[in-house]
Amino acid sequence: MELTEEGFRISLKYPTELNGVQVDRLAMRAPCVRDVRAAQAASNGDAEQRELSLFASLTQTPETDLVALKMVDYMRLQAGYFRLVTDD
Repeated sequence: MELTEEGFRISLKYPTELNGVQVDRLAMRAPCVRDVRAAQAASNGDAEQRELSLFASLTQTPETDLVALKMVDYMRLQAGYFRLVTDD
């Protein structure tokens, strides 16, 4: 994981197609309150759907592409997100 001014970038263990392009890295920007509220409103109380909606927004990647990630790569994305929202 590489921290950036906007958020972070992770290397994918399994390169995959996102937004119609084969990639081996994925970037996520840091969330703001508006992002979290929008994902919560769209999820109807489903925590898993809230996370997917939020991650899709923060990575500018369709949810259908995110759910196709291998689990190890999705867990890297989760780890990066939690690093962004945790105060050091």
